[in-house]
Amino acid sequence: MSNQVRLNGAETARWRRAERRGETRRNRVRWRGMEARRVTKGRGAGVGVRLALAMLALLVAACFGSVPWMLGGSEARYNAGESREARLPPAWSPLDDETRARCDTITKEAGGVSPLQRSPVFFLLGSDLLGRSLLYRCLLGGAVSLGVGVLAALVSVVIGTVYGAAAASAGGRVDAVMMRIVDILYSLPSVLLIVLLAVASDAVVQRAGGLGPAGRQVVSLATLLVAIGGVSWLTTARVIRGQVLSLVNQPFVEGARAIGAGWGRIFVRHLLPNLVGPIVVYATLAVPQAILQESFLSFLGIGVKAPVPSWGNLAADGLAELNPYRSHWWLLFFPCVLLAGTLLSLSLIGEWLRARLDPKSRERAA
Repeated sequence: MSNQVRLNGAETARWRRAERRGETRRNRVRWRGMEARRVTKGRGAGVGVRLALAMLALLVAACFGSVPWMLGGSEARYNAGESREARLPPAWSPLDDETRARCDTITKEAGGVSPLQRSPVFFLLGSDLLGRSLLYRCLLGGAVSLGVGVLAALVSVVIGTVYGAAAASAGGRVDAVMMRIVDILYSLPSVLLIVLLAVASDAVVQRAGGLGPAGRQVVSLATLLVAIGGVSWLTTARVIRGQVLSLVNQPFVEGARAIGAGWGRIFVRHLLPNLVGPIVVYATLAVPQAILQESFLSFLGIGVKAPVPSWGNLAADGLAELNPYRSHWWLLFFPCVLLAGTLLSLSLIGEWLRARLDPKSRERAA
């Protein structure tokens, strides 16, 4: 009986060792498959991020690098054009019979030179309803939209960082009250708040008077920056508050507090360097949101005012040119493509930075 028990025990031990070896093999195979998928996914994401960076760098260089040239000359080049050359298609696109007849008429009046051949760069993306180059206006509109988006995102990040750090440092009831204010603002529609602020500022400027067109444009852009940045800081405030709460109990903060360092010195010297990663991530993600809000407001006619272009008001002008009789498609297509490409590139870069720098994302990935 004892031999049989020992035999069963030995067999059980062998079976257990075999099961462990099999489980180890299965785990190894599963781990290799997961690692292969992770590497493949990482390579695909890396290629996408590189393409996004290249596209964004090219677009930023073209838009901002051409601003001095666009604004130069006796008449600003982005606003120059002849009404007889209005609504001409891109120089590389085929012409229909009516457009070809118009080009022949303009060619005869201009001394035998076709406008599409005389200025191929001017008509590379076609002309608008006043004969102005759509390429020039898209480049300057990109500089305006990108500039407003970056500055508004900077405003929102600064407000969110200061507010979140102040709430975490105050603690107790003050922290609770400040976070309830954030919850209340979260419940309000941000786009509606931005629209109300923009409309109210326009009404105040019109009643005040004394400002020329340039002054009104500056006030309108400043109000747009404050309105977009002033309602987009809520997520940043929550994230920074959570990060500060997790850092204030660390030994290096307690040591700085023990030697008599003030809160301002602790925040600047010890907390802020550890907050750079989340701040950069959420700043990058705030830029496309701000650009989209600016374009939406300009599309509605309460953002950037004509004759200064932005991708939003260019898209609004192009939408009015779509009709069943004749569709001037390039007036809507190119501003929307540039806007969509910029938003997609910034979103890809922001998500890549989040995966690299955000501690919570790294923990979830692990």
